[in-house]
Amino acid sequence: MNADRTAASAQRMLWIVVAGFCLLSAVLVPLTLPLGWDEIVYASRFGPYGPATPFSAPRTRGVPLLLAPIASWSDSTVLLRVWLLLLAGGALWLGFRPWLRIVHRPAVVWVAAGLYGSLWITLFYANSAMPNHYTAMGATAAVGCFLAPRPRYAGVAAGLAVVTLMRPNDGVAVAAPLLLAAVLMPALRGRLWGRLSAVAAGLVAGALPWVVEAEVRFGGVRNRLAEADEVQGGLRAVFSLRAHLTALDGPLLCRPCTGDAVRLPVTEWWVLLPLLVGLGLWAERRARRSAAPLWLSVAVAVATAAPYLFLVPYAAPRFLLPAYALLALPAAVGLLAVVHRARTRRSLPTAAVLALALLGHWGIQAGLVHTHAGIQQRARGDWDRIVSVLREHGVHPPCVLAGNSSTIPIAHTAGCSAPESDPPAYPSALVLRERNPPHWARDWPRFPVPDTYNPGWTVVVRP
Repeated sequence: MNADRTAASAQRMLWIVVAGFCLLSAVLVPLTLPLGWDEIVYASRFGPYGPATPFSAPRTRGVPLLLAPIASWSDSTVLLRVWLLLLAGGALWLGFRPWLRIVHRPAVVWVAAGLYGSLWITLFYANSAMPNHYTAMGATAAVGCFLAPRPRYAGVAAGLAVVTLMRPNDGVAVAAPLLLAAVLMPALRGRLWGRLSAVAAGLVAGALPWVVEAEVRFGGVRNRLAEADEVQGGLRAVFSLRAHLTALDGPLLCRPCTGDAVRLPVTEWWVLLPLLVGLGLWAERRARRSAAPLWLSVAVAVATAAPYLFLVPYAAPRFLLPAYALLALPAAVGLLAVVHRARTRRSLPTAAVLALALLGHWGIQAGLVHTHAGIQQRARGDWDRIVSVLREHGVHPPCVLAGNSSTIPIAHTAGCSAPESDPPAYPSALVLRERNPPHWARDWPRFPVPDTYNPGWTVVVRP
């Protein structure tokens, strides 16, 4: 009975953490923030957000599926962000809830959700049309359901299906250690075939839309993989740890990561996280409890992070969200062990150090959310300023825009199309930043765009 009350109390605390997460994100990231480039690509699958923008090979249909209940009938950015914020909160609850019956102390679950939800990356993307938070929560839920004394096969399959639907590579990264664990961990062999079948079913269900689209649009899976590899700059053996360290405080996409320094205070998360994870594993061993569930969480976290650290030649902070979510569980065990030690021994220095560390962490993360929300508000405002210059010089729909890599969101804002061919055929105008026009457009009239957040924008209009 006491165990049931403890679990019920932890579940209530998890709801409180979810509510706080949603509220804090709404305060720090304006619901009026214009859609970003990737968000425009996903939202423009629906008529109210048209015209449709190019949907390249690496993208999947997971995020448009999340948007469909709102984007299919309304073009309101605020309404869409409110919907996404509610989805993000629900995903946070569903992701961590399966662990309530697995960890020795149910309080670990809401503490882990709080650690993960306190990250600036999680808070910033809570109301965004991006896949990584849902990948993280799908992975966390799948591992939790997989480890349950009575495995929740539907939960394993659903979690893995979400992960794979959002990012197929992450689905494979989560499934591989789960399959190995089912075979190698003695405690899991009792329901071996059920666990294996659930993992396989989730992986197949999530990958099926991607495979079908590969056959219909790209001429097969091999062609789609080759095209995706080209878009992503060529996947190869690299070591991107420094790039991810640089991207800890942004930019949202560090491609390339040259010329950006690592700010020492923001590295606190990469110091705090492994320290707490180590303490959590040590605390379980000292208490002579099985740490196998926490070790599996660590193994899946490593598997999800490895491709981004060793195959992708650039970095984005959101890529590591699944690893952070899974590592938050042993980290929460470590944090509660420190709290327990401070209380039982009445150690004021320990309590003071812990309080300062957590306050510093939360202060840094909140500051980064606020900073990046402001940067994106101003940077995305450049698209409207560029469109104003285009309108002044006679570029109106129907029109075709070409230029640098930011042409897609600018063209969408202007109601124009962005050609997928290179060189483009008969563009109405070129939009360039700190670049000269190609030789075939050097005689076209050029017009600078004033008062932009990112300087150097020029509009080149076909005479």
